[in-house]
Formats: sequence, structure tokens, C-alpha cells
Amino acid sequence: MNIHDLKLLIEDGEGFELEFKRKVSSPLKIAKTMSSFANTSGGLILFGVDDDGSIIGVESEKTELDLIDEGAEYYCEPPVSFSIKIIPYNHRDVIVATVEESNTKPHYVKDENNEQNVYIRVKDNSVLASKEVIKVLRDEHPDKTPLTISIGENEKRLFDYLETHPRITVTEYSDLINVSQRRSSRILTTLVRTGVIRIHTLEKTDYFTLASADEVSAGSRTKLFRTPQQH
Repeated sequence: MNIHDLKLLIEDGEGFELEFKRKVSSPLKIAKTMSSFANTSGGLILFGVDDDGSIIGVESEKTELDLIDEGAEYYCEPPVSFSIKIIPYNHRDVIVATVEESNTKPHYVKDENNEQNVYIRVKDNSVLASKEVIKVLRDEHPDKTPLTISIGENEKRLFDYLETHPRITVTEYSDLINVSQRRSSRILTTLVRTGVIRIHTLEKTDYFTLASADEVSAGSRTKLFRTPQQH
């Protein structure tokens, strides 16, 4: 990547797989962004680029790299892998950090109180993952064998509901089959793991839909469904 490529990238603005950072304000904050990319579909972080797309560069390349390393290695569990590209611009540098989608999900972030949270990418933001999403992330290892389950009355009622309704939430499903939200969550995430329904992430809640006929017939496990931000 050169400065011309960088400018073309910036023109598209921040989005699902791209974030601008004027600088590393703290290793914890950058850990949240890096882990969210690793937990979702990967992405690029441009350090030295302001929110409006202005290229300002970073003052100290070494200081920024040390903070990025700290965020990825110390605050992320397991650590997040990434690569770095330095692009000179007007006697300063822009740091391009590339984070690939991980095969060791989920990556947790340890905060100042030593609590661990999981972040995913939703549109152009890094947001906390729900417990249902975390369960799905744990199953997104490429070597894992897809599950097989028995379809009972509760599952049949879900499928009947989704034949006439576009989506359902954990709370709605809990009310539908008159069970606890914990049990309805377990049923839904198990069905996601088998590939017959999909989980969709929003900023405030998650919802579930039927998988397409092609996905079900292929017998493949459905991954966390992401909707990139449109520009």
C-alpha cells in the first residue's frame, strides 16, 4: 500500500472493516477495536487519520507501535495477531494495522477491573457481544464438526413462527414457547450452530431468522451474520 492507495481507502470513509484513529489514546481502547475485527471479519485501522478523513500522521511511530502491541498482547485474550505497514506522509507517518478474522474466537478484552468482555463489529462501531453471539463465536473454529440435533415441539414452533414472521428475538421466543430466556437462548444458539437459523447482530439487540434453503441443504454451520455499513 502506498499513499495513493491510502487516500482511495480513506475516501470510502469508516465502515465495517475500516476505522480511523488520530492516535492510540490508550492500549485498552485499541484492544477493543482490534478484538472486534478479529472476532468478526477482520479489518484495517489507520493511525494518523482523523475522523473526517484528514491525514495528519502520528508524532512518534515507535510510541504508537508500542501501544498497539500492548493492546493486542496484554489486553486481548488470546492475543490478537496483526500486521503493520508504515506509510510516510508530509514528514510524518500513517500506521496501517491489518487484523485478520481469527480462527481462535472469541478474543476477550480485559479492562481496568480485570473483567473480560467480547466485542464485535457492527456497522462502523465496535460493540459488546451478547451471550448468544459469544456462544456462536466459540463455534466458529474451522476444524469444529457441525452439530446434529433432534427437532422437538419447541423447535417446530420456532420454524412455524419464522414461516410467517421475518425474525424473532430471545425474549419473543421465550414467550412463544413459555420457557425461561436462558433455555430459549440455548435452543436458538444451538440451532444457529447447526446452520438452520442465523443470528443477526444489531447495536442494541440480536435477532434470528431462518437460514436460506441453500445454506440448510449444504449442511454447513452458519457463521455470525454481519451487515456491513453501506456508503
